[in-house]
Amino acid sequence: MLFKYKGFDKSGKKVKGTVDASSIEEAGQKLKNRGIYHEGLAPTKEFSLEAFSKRQMPGDLLATFSKELSSYLSSGMTILTAIKLLENQHEGEKRYVSFLNSLKTMIDEGKSLYHALNTQKVYALPDFYLQSLNVAGQSGKMIEVLTNMANFFSTQNKIRKQIKGAMIYPSVIFVVAILIIAFLLVSVVPEITKIFEDTDQTLPPITQLVVNASDFLIAHYIGILITIILAIILFKLSYAKIQTFHRLVDAWMMKLPLIGTLIQNHELGRFSYILSLMLSSGVAYAQAVQLAKATFGNYGLRDLFDKASVKVLEGNKLSNSLQLARGVKLKRNFMQTLALGEESSEVAEVLSNTSALYAEENDDKLNILLSLLNPFMMLLIGGFVGVIIAAMMLPIFTMTQGLQ
Repeated sequence: MLFKYKGFDKSGKKVKGTVDASSIEEAGQKLKNRGIYHEGLAPTKEFSLEAFSKRQMPGDLLATFSKELSSYLSSGMTILTAIKLLENQHEGEKRYVSFLNSLKTMIDEGKSLYHALNTQKVYALPDFYLQSLNVAGQSGKMIEVLTNMANFFSTQNKIRKQIKGAMIYPSVIFVVAILIIAFLLVSVVPEITKIFEDTDQTLPPITQLVVNASDFLIAHYIGILITIILAIILFKLSYAKIQTFHRLVDAWMMKLPLIGTLIQNHELGRFSYILSLMLSSGVAYAQAVQLAKATFGNYGLRDLFDKASVKVLEGNKLSNSLQLARGVKLKRNFMQTLALGEESSEVAEVLSNTSALYAEENDDKLNILLSLLNPFMMLLIGGFVGVIIAAMMLPIFTMTQGLQ
């Protein structure tokens, strides 16, 4: 694997280039041997047809693969026999069978499971997953690591489904609210407006506002629909492709009162679990930090840990490096727990407990958020409908009083 770097040589001159190594830790050591002090070190993103054709292996499929493989290995089967059995069990899944077939071929040629997974061209797999299996194969902890990885991906998939399921009801309420308001403005308001036109009555400001909104919606509803659809597509594309926009959105979301805490808990909990898992598998601390930081989805947190991980490669503690790095302010209990783990040399156990605590805390906060969101949505619908009804009834009351 190629790593790109930038830094200074012994004379203090700025240098940059690439170095070939199997891990970022090895790349850093090679640069050190050359007398190069690097400021940044990251894998190169080389474009190739093979890389383009690969797609990320779904988390639920990766969990299934790890769970089934660990189960077969624990029963005494060889890796080759287990892969063959998996291939027979999943005959209908063409892409997955192709993945298993490529593994079977390479393992049959005498290659290790890590080498087979790393060189197959069907699915892209997370680096921390590959490196954990690499170390596990050397230390004889393959079954344990596969089981832990299966649990991790199963948990992540469960959380994802839980969030999606929890958002169904508020989403339905929101859509229903839009439809009700649109129906009132398009069908009900114009009919009542005809009464006001016949009497030449001066309408109150709120009524005139609702009438104008109704006229605008009727005249431009196609344009409004197209604009909304294009805005959603543009937002998703910008978030996925434009880093500056992605960073701005991530920074804004981190500042939201309850959402920001949920995001940080989820991201730090996932990082803690992966780092703990890799350390338990025998991965060196500096390399484990480098691989675990790739799990961050939030750019603010990723940038912070990128800066800190460079210091870790130089021999510093992660807790100290995070305190010195500028960026997102991390939760105090995470910093204290990490420092305690590094002082007692029990980082893996401490971070494993931290991950469990953050998962539990997020469950409680998510339940609170949903319990507040549902009545808020009902109040929002009632408020809009009430304004429309009041705006229509106000001139009628005025007319009735005038007749008396």
